[in-house]
Amino acid sequence: MNQRPVKVAVLGQGYVGLPLAILATEAGHQVVGYDPDEVRVASLTEGRSYVEDVSDVRLAAALLKGYKASTQPTVLSNFDVAVITVPTPLTEGVPDLSFVLAATDTVADFLRPGRLVVLESTTYPGTTEELLGPSLESRTGLVAGIDFHLAYSPERIDPGNPQFNLANTPKLVAGITTQSLSMALDFYSSIIEKVVPVSRPREAELAKLIENTFRHVNIALVNEIAMFAHDLGVDIWEALDSASTKPFGFMRFNPGPGVGGHCLPIDPSYLSWHVQKSLGQKFRFVELANDINDHMPAYVVQRLMEGLNERQVPLRGSKVMLVGLTYKPNTSDLRESPGLQIANRLDALGADLLYVDSHVPLTTQIECVSLSAETIADMDAVVILTDHDDVDYRLIEQCARYVLDTRRRCYGPQVERL
Repeated sequence: MNQRPVKVAVLGQGYVGLPLAILATEAGHQVVGYDPDEVRVASLTEGRSYVEDVSDVRLAAALLKGYKASTQPTVLSNFDVAVITVPTPLTEGVPDLSFVLAATDTVADFLRPGRLVVLESTTYPGTTEELLGPSLESRTGLVAGIDFHLAYSPERIDPGNPQFNLANTPKLVAGITTQSLSMALDFYSSIIEKVVPVSRPREAELAKLIENTFRHVNIALVNEIAMFAHDLGVDIWEALDSASTKPFGFMRFNPGPGVGGHCLPIDPSYLSWHVQKSLGQKFRFVELANDINDHMPAYVVQRLMEGLNERQVPLRGSKVMLVGLTYKPNTSDLRESPGLQIANRLDALGADLLYVDSHVPLTTQIECVSLSAETIADMDAVVILTDHDDVDYRLIEQCARYVLDTRRRCYGPQVERL
């Protein structure tokens, strides 16, 4: 490939696929973004981005350079590189690769000798070589690694991260053959500052799961410590500040109302499922972390109920403002958000809910309001779930009667922290 401009087809135009498509366009490649979602494609065609990491200005410039989004599979015709960036959810605790298989079928219709297919979706070790390759071979009669090239390169997108983006985050790349690896390295080197070759796809697949399992387990650890610390009358946040002064041997993780997004609630379970299926053994760390982190929304509701009881206010009928619904600050991503779980639990218990989140202006069940002194003062409780930077936390401190803060953004005698 030698980093010459090529036709790139990116299947899936979500939080992973859209930034990749735009970056490849900016690098001079001819890029098509395929997505069966008509609403998404219409928005992109009109120059309206729904992903924070791609501004409308960048999208407009990419459209002028030739980027095209479409719901029609025919846009894949004559591709040089096809990159699959579709979701890999869990369905009843089991990895659901239906989106990957559907994308594979679409790619197969347009696969020609010498082309490169790359999977970026997070999955268990062996997927690329044992599922994706054979599926393409059976549909086309071509042989992976001989007639066409196959690679795996796990996505490392961190939506809303102001420091690390797709271009400056090192990219792991693995091919099923030396030539497949070489072609994949050529392509990614044309758009990303640093690419890191990995010997086989299964090691790259496991590396991605290790990254997310590491975070998941450590967040679970500090969440459990936070619950015990509260019962022991210890300030977990000051303890973490103190531990963080150690310049070696410690990496800080903060407690919170639960974990969300695609990565933490889902990806470690892919590895746990694969270990159980392949080896007949339990991945106890992941199962324990799942149990702790899954319990956090219920724990937040319990703490809120206890805090209201101390103020002689029953939860049923109380006015509660939820600040932030997304799973992480400064994004609009609601996937697996603990904030939604907490809202649903409170609604079922009869609380009168409002929410403040400029990143999520509309929901079907809860009224969205702007933050004001009058609204805050009218609340029995304000619960900070996601610490967006555009929230006036000082106003909450000044006007709220009771604050349950799961993110340590407020201070004062009426503030209770997780």
